[in-house]
Amino acid sequence: MHPNCVAVDAVLAAAGVAGRVRVLDEAAPTAAAAAALLGVEVGAIANSLVFATAENEPLLVMTSGAHRVDTSRVADLVGTSRLKRADPDFVYAHTGQRIGGVAPVAHPQRLRTIVDRDLAAFPQIWAAGGIPHAVFPTTFDELVALTEGEPGEVA
Repeated sequence: MHPNCVAVDAVLAAAGVAGRVRVLDEAAPTAAAAAALLGVEVGAIANSLVFATAENEPLLVMTSGAHRVDTSRVADLVGTSRLKRADPDFVYAHTGQRIGGVAPVAHPQRLRTIVDRDLAAFPQIWAAGGIPHAVFPTTFDELVALTEGEPGEVA
C-alpha cells in the first residue's frame, strides 16, 4: 500500500475507528467518480478541499460532494477576509498529498478543518485515503473527531 495510505490507516487505527483505507481498481479523483465506484450517493462523498486564507494559512473544508463551497460564507465562519482555492503546490506542502487524493488526516501538521453539516445526513460517508485510488468509510461524528474539525454550513 502507498505510504500515504499507510499513514491514513495508522491515524484511523490509533483513533479506534472501524474504517480502513481501501485501494480501488480505478482512480476516484472527483466525488462523482468515487460515488460511482462505491455505489453511493454523491452527497455521501466527503471532498477534502484545501483553501488559503487571506493570511495564507491552509484551511481544510470537508464538504459533501453534492455541492460547492461558498467561500464567502466559510471565510466569515473562520474569520478571514477571503478564501481562495489552493494551488497544487500549496496543497502538497501542507498535506503531503496530491489533489484528487487528499485525506482528511495524516498531514505533516494538523490543519484547521471545517466539516460540512450536510454530511451528517448520511449514516456512512467516504473520504479520500491519501491517493486518488484510495478511500475509507467513516461517519460524520468520526470525521469531526478525527480532524478535530468544526461542523459548519459551507454551501
